Amino acid sequence: MSPLDRLRAANALSRQVHALALAGIRHRHPQASERECFLRLAAIKLGRERTVQLYADAAGLFDP
Repeated sequence: MSPLDRLRAANALSRQVHALALAGIRHRHPQASERECFLRLAAIKLGRERTVQLYADAAGLFDP
C-alpha cells in the first residue's frame, strides 16, 4: 500500500468513527439539535472542560 493509499484509508476510518460517534449521540439524545450534537461530539473529542472553554453555549449541556 502506498503512503497515499494509507492516508486515504486512515481518513476513511476517521470519517467512519466520526459518523458512528455522531450516531451514538443522536441515539442517546434524540431531541438534540444539530448544534447540541456538534457540542456533544466536541466534548468526546476534546473533553468537556475544553469544549466549554471553546464554546460558551456548551456549559449548560453537562452535569456540574
